[in-house]
Amino acid sequence: MKRNALIAAAFSALSIAAPAHAADPVAGRWLTEGGQAIVAIRPCGANLCGAIERVVKPTPGAPTTDAKNPNPALRSRPYVGLTILSNFKDAGSDWRGQIYDPKSGKTYRSMLKAAGNNLEVKGCVAVFCRSQTWTRVK
Repeated sequence: MKRNALIAAAFSALSIAAPAHAADPVAGRWLTEGGQAIVAIRPCGANLCGAIERVVKPTPGAPTTDAKNPNPALRSRPYVGLTILSNFKDAGSDWRGQIYDPKSGKTYRSMLKAAGNNLEVKGCVAVFCRSQTWTRVK
């Protein structure tokens, strides 16, 4: 009986002594790959979200609204102010949530990982992922 209590106490001490690993902070302003837009990542309730703050390099002839949105009522929303990162939670080594691609109107499972002034942004369908590197804007 004493042995079981000692083992339980040891495991309790280990769990208290081992700090939880948190992902590097990703909040801030980021220039997307190719320099097309600046996305501001901020707290949204208990999680993080990111919205297009500014379109830096508009694509000539392309829509400036959310024209590909599957919901026809949302297709007239301008890109500026559009939330493209939602429900991001600290997953230990990275942040996990969803990313919306206004060019296709599709939402993907996503991961964010900061490394200095770079942010690796992944969008995934099943096991297939595509990555971009965004750069921090001061």
